[in-house]
Amino acid sequence: MLGELSQKQIEDLLKRQVIGRLGCHHHGVTYVVPVNYAYKDGVIYAHSGPGKKIDMMRQNPSVCFEVDEIENIFKWQCVIAQGRFEEIKDIEEQEQAMQGLIHRIMPFVETPAGHPSHGITANAHDVGTKIDLIIYKIQIIKATGRFESE
Repeated sequence: MLGELSQKQIEDLLKRQVIGRLGCHHHGVTYVVPVNYAYKDGVIYAHSGPGKKIDMMRQNPSVCFEVDEIENIFKWQCVIAQGRFEEIKDIEEQEQAMQGLIHRIMPFVETPAGHPSHGITANAHDVGTKIDLIIYKIQIIKATGRFESE
């Protein structure tokens, strides 16, 4: 059976997952890349080093975000959200976003000292020394969800 997710089911799936796919588009090129994220109150928080997706989103902040949960080919859920990229510049908001991201990611990290590129390190002063961390958010404008169940 195919169906549509309710708003609560959409929210629940966004809260449960930690990896989604971010789609951005600029100058006729579409780029989709997996990202770690945290979700709270209609906003997706993520971080990145400098690169193609950041460059593209700075030029065109309209993005698409997809997350799914697949048990098998006949039992899955998927959310597709349209949103707007915004770089977080305020230090306090950056710290809150990173705390949220670290809280979501830590259960999946085996060696915390080895991941400064994700803002996860044994020494706080290591963050940003190996990579320039760009912290951003995606304000969800519209989200839809679908599912299939056996």
